[in-house]
This record gives sequence, C-alpha cells and structure tokens, in this order.
Amino acid sequence: MRALEYTRATTAEQAIATHARTEATAFLAGGTTLLDLVKLDIMQPDRVVDVHTLALNQVETLGDGRTRIGAMVTNTQLAHHPRISEQYAVLSQALLSGATTQLRNKATTAGNVMQRVRCNYFRDGVSACNKRVPGSGCAAIGGHNRSVHAVLGTSDHCIATHPSDMCVAMAAIGAKVEVQGPAGKREIDFLDFHLLPGSTPWKEHALGSDELITHVTLNAPLGNSKSGYLKLRDRASYQFALASSAVILVMDGQVIREARIALGGVGTKPWRALEAERALRGVTATPENFAKAAAIALQGAKPYAHNAYKIPLAKQAIVRNLTVTGTGAIA
Repeated sequence: MRALEYTRATTAEQAIATHARTEATAFLAGGTTLLDLVKLDIMQPDRVVDVHTLALNQVETLGDGRTRIGAMVTNTQLAHHPRISEQYAVLSQALLSGATTQLRNKATTAGNVMQRVRCNYFRDGVSACNKRVPGSGCAAIGGHNRSVHAVLGTSDHCIATHPSDMCVAMAAIGAKVEVQGPAGKREIDFLDFHLLPGSTPWKEHALGSDELITHVTLNAPLGNSKSGYLKLRDRASYQFALASSAVILVMDGQVIREARIALGGVGTKPWRALEAERALRGVTATPENFAKAAAIALQGAKPYAHNAYKIPLAKQAIVRNLTVTGTGAIA
C-alpha cells in the first residue's frame, strides 16, 4: 500500500481547491473502487480528498419533473428511495442487481458513474494495457476476452466493458451530470460523459481533471411508462454482467408509442440503442418486432476470440426484457 496524504473536505469548494494543489490527487467517496486500485498500485495518488461527508446526499424532485441525485447518495439509498422505486423502477432494479448489500451501502452515485474497468489485464499491473500505460498495447485483444470485454464501441486500442449496472439504467432514462471545478459549474449530457476508447482509451470520461461531480439529474419519467432491468451473468450474486438491458416502454394498447433501450456488459461505455428505439416506435409489441429491434441494436458488433456468444446473448436480453416489460409475459 502506498503512503499518501489524507484530507477530509467539508465543502465542495474546499475539496476542489485541495485537489487542485497537485495532479496526483484523487477524490475519495465510498472507496469501493479507488482503494482496490490503490492497493493494486494501478492508481497512485499522493493525496486523497475525502468528500463522502459533503452535503450532497439528497434526492430532490425539481419543478419540471426531473429528479436530482446528490453525488454522495449511496446505491442502497437510491435504490430504495420511494420516487426512484416508483417512477424509475429500471434504475432501482439495476442498482439492486449490482455487487452486494455491503458494497451498495458504501458505493456512491458519483463513484458508480466513475467506475474503472474490470479487465484483468488493466488490473494485473504487468500486462500491456493502453488504459494503464498509454501506447503499451492491449493484451485483451489477443488474450482471454470472454467476460469483461466488449463487442460494441471497441477499438484496436481497448476492448474493456464499462462495468456499471446503474449507468446502463441512467443511459436509458436520460440524465445530466452536474460538475463543479475552479472555473465554476457545468452540465454534461449523460450519453456524452463516458468516452469511447478510440485511440485514447486512457481518457475514459468528459470530466476535467480538476472537476468534481456534484449531482446527476434524471430526465422526468415518461408518463404511463413501464420499465425493467435484466442482467445475465455467470452466477446470480456479486458478478458483472455478461449482457444486460434496460428498457422503458410507453404503450397504447399493444402499440409501442415510446421506447428506450440501453445495454450493459457488451459495450465499452453504457450503450444506448437509439436506432433500435426508433424501430419500435409505432409498431405492435410482438416477438418478431422485438427480435428486429434487438438485431438492429447489435448491428456493427465485433466479436473477439472468446466473446462472440455475447452478440446473441445481448439480443436475448433485449427480447426477453421487452417481452416481460411490454406484455407481462415470460419470455
């Protein structure tokens, strides 16, 4: 374990100012990712700024119907909040499918958004990994890439999946990430926050190095909507998704008036299937139409040596989730 300086901030302004003193500083909230990576010597901060006691732990309903979530709201608090479980069921279900109760009690909303990848080659500290050592290569492309490696949004430089369940649900709902830095406050659209690896996979998000996430604001819930989260994995507990889907539907009888679909476990970022959504609007909720939408969602998917199965698995996750959410039938 590295020696490092510890500071507890009492305000966001103090946290930002302390962070700005050196580049080798990290914000500490629940610590469920940061501390693991420090122990592995993957992240090497000289200082951590503890922000978990900041007054950013409320869930608020705004006048326009949106829901504003403080960065320090824990996954457990958010999953069980009455407005979330009633109006954003897909988010509550996604949160409860992740990790364990003990981890959800500590993990925060902002920390979940900022999760690092679970690729073994990133975490072993010795393999070629462009995220860890830019320009060193990607051992996963020619290595074992069965479970935590993507088929959507990959590049010749990185194929690691984004690990969050929560973020998949937020991508389907639509949201803004509110951040604060020395230059003031700004908002980042949730779909733009996480970056594709491209040729710079070490740039994982649109957050500035001197900025702190303060809130995530969800779009107002769609009226008369139904939603659900389906996670397919090797075992039912404490396991990352092989493929997952978050769906939101607004139905008029058997006709789909509005659809939202996002995927996890198969993309290098939380993956919104916009073209598949468009294909569902105005059509009847049938297995055939669900299958067509699923095929569209996986267009352009690129399999690797051990994860080609993820393409049909992700299609199944979409069809089954749409069937259960849209018709109440068991697929």
